[in-house]
Amino acid sequence: MRKIITFGAPVAVLGVGAAIFAILELTKPAPEKKTEAARPLSVFVQDVEEANVDLLVSTSGEVRARTEVDIVAQVAGRIAAVSPEFMEGGVVEAGKALITIEDEDYRLSLSQAKARVAGAEVGLQQALADADVARKQLQGAKGASDLALRRPQVAEAEARLAAAKADLEQANLNLERTRISLPFNGRIRSKDVDIGQYVQPGTRLGRAFATDAVEVRIPLSDSQLASLDLPIGYVAPTGNEPKVNLSAQVSGHEQHWQGRLVSLDAAVDPETRMVYGITQVDSPYAESVSQLGMPLAVGLFVNAEIVGRRIENAVIIPREALRAGNKVFLVHDGRLTIRDVTVTHSSNAEAVISSGVQAGEQVIVSSIRNPIEGMALEPMRYGFDESSIADHHMPRATGG
Repeated sequence: MRKIITFGAPVAVLGVGAAIFAILELTKPAPEKKTEAARPLSVFVQDVEEANVDLLVSTSGEVRARTEVDIVAQVAGRIAAVSPEFMEGGVVEAGKALITIEDEDYRLSLSQAKARVAGAEVGLQQALADADVARKQLQGAKGASDLALRRPQVAEAEARLAAAKADLEQANLNLERTRISLPFNGRIRSKDVDIGQYVQPGTRLGRAFATDAVEVRIPLSDSQLASLDLPIGYVAPTGNEPKVNLSAQVSGHEQHWQGRLVSLDAAVDPETRMVYGITQVDSPYAESVSQLGMPLAVGLFVNAEIVGRRIENAVIIPREALRAGNKVFLVHDGRLTIRDVTVTHSSNAEAVISSGVQAGEQVIVSSIRNPIEGMALEPMRYGFDESSIADHHMPRATGG
């Protein structure tokens, strides 16, 4: 009995404790459950604006010379002299000799040609005198032939004189060609020969371009043509060409030049599907330098901006409000609305919308992760200067 009590007492105590714990668990009150409503997502919004807008098309291109030629020798000989300006970047004056070829042989040829002309003139005078004598001797004779009247001899003498004069003209021309010059003011682009070198007709001596005007060939997409409201093959009326603002970073500064859109290609480029336009700048190294005195140099890559057509009462949204090119997120009654829009024109800053949104609506300009139609939103104003949007040019238009 003592052993039973010794081992049974602890067991009984454990059993009673377990029973008490079970009773407490069964009788304890249920915990109070609290349900919290989903917290709205905070987003930045801006109002859709309405304003008059001048569409601004932005593109780029490389400056090239309107006139650029190879300087080529037309006669053979050793180069006797080279102008100090005949060097890369040298200034070319129209008619001023850049290269002189030895002319002794050509002067001798000229003297010989003059002698042949003099001999031919004597021969013609002799033939005319003989013909006059023959005509007098055969005066009244019937059936006198042309040969008897010495008419063929006179024709032959006249032909010899004409040939001698042609040789004289050629000799003069060859002598003039020993002085190589250009018919325009310009700059030397490259130099291929120097003093003492022997050249043949057709030898390339260098390359030069005219500085009276340069061109910038700019690509335009179909939407950009629509913004400009210009047809393919357009040729601008003289004095009424669309203005083109050109800019580039040169010498550590933003340089600006003014050009004119003079024409558009009459065909679409088959590789890029673009239409190219020609922007012209007159006197790029003198009167039309930038505001800081920088010339519009050939080979420079520049940005080009052209003011296009005007849209009255255009609906405008910030560019960052566009999603996937043609969708916008709006806030209506604290809920997300996803809507398709039609973009008439867009730039790096703004987009003109022809349908899908209305002035006064709120578009979301901040990012939203996993957007779901109807999700709760808390709109917050994003700094936007409404005064900057009315009656303005859209910057850096990309054609939308």
